[in-house]
Amino acid sequence: MGKVYIVGAGPGDVELLTLKAYKLIKSADVILYDRLINQEILSLAKPDCELVYVGKEDGKHTVEQEKINELLLRYAHTKDIVVRLKGGDPFVFGRGGEEALFLAQHSVEFEVVPGVSSAIAVPACAGIPLTFRGLSSSFAVITGHEDPRKERSDIDWESLKGINTLVFLMAVKNRREIAKKLIEVGRNPKEPVAFIERGTTHEERTVISNLLEVSQSPPEVSPPAVMVVGKVVKLREILKKTIEEVLV
Repeated sequence: MGKVYIVGAGPGDVELLTLKAYKLIKSADVILYDRLINQEILSLAKPDCELVYVGKEDGKHTVEQEKINELLLRYAHTKDIVVRLKGGDPFVFGRGGEEALFLAQHSVEFEVVPGVSSAIAVPACAGIPLTFRGLSSSFAVITGHEDPRKERSDIDWESLKGINTLVFLMAVKNRREIAKKLIEVGRNPKEPVAFIERGTTHEERTVISNLLEVSQSPPEVSPPAVMVVGKVVKLREILKKTIEEVLV
């Protein structure tokens, strides 16, 4: 019986891999990886490592979670080092907890290796600090794509009114509805919103708007993107301008 490592690959930039993740990827016998994993990260695997794609995409045939669980169990019985590689951190909307529970229930040894979450890293690389003295003393990370099979939402929208900074992951498709909901519960319609596409990579692009605009005529944004709501978004231009002045 081998061991399964549930590993966070970070937000995209290969240099944001943790040292532990790097070592496991290089020594893995099999890697089961998600859709947004940087190919440069996969290239670190040894030549005889088996690479198994188990990504999920909207509107396309996907590998069901139950099937992924079965694959983990099968490989745990046939390989020594099994790496389940996930974007960001495996326990932040990555279903890592579900997979860990499944492995525990089937008496499979496993270890969770935290990764740099896109919820924090992507805004930071785009020049948006989630907390800032006198401006933001709290932030929340919320899913922008709940399971459509749910009868009711798990999100307590009312509670989000009093949190300074909100970070939504997987929110591109539902950005209009999210903005409308936030305005309904009392957030300022003029509150700035940032969408950061492909954060931490060479293809990074940031789109700035506000809740009212997003609720009425949302800007064109392509996934994957992180959505940030809050006054801290205004700091981006100030920090960017200051950095440019220093470089000059």
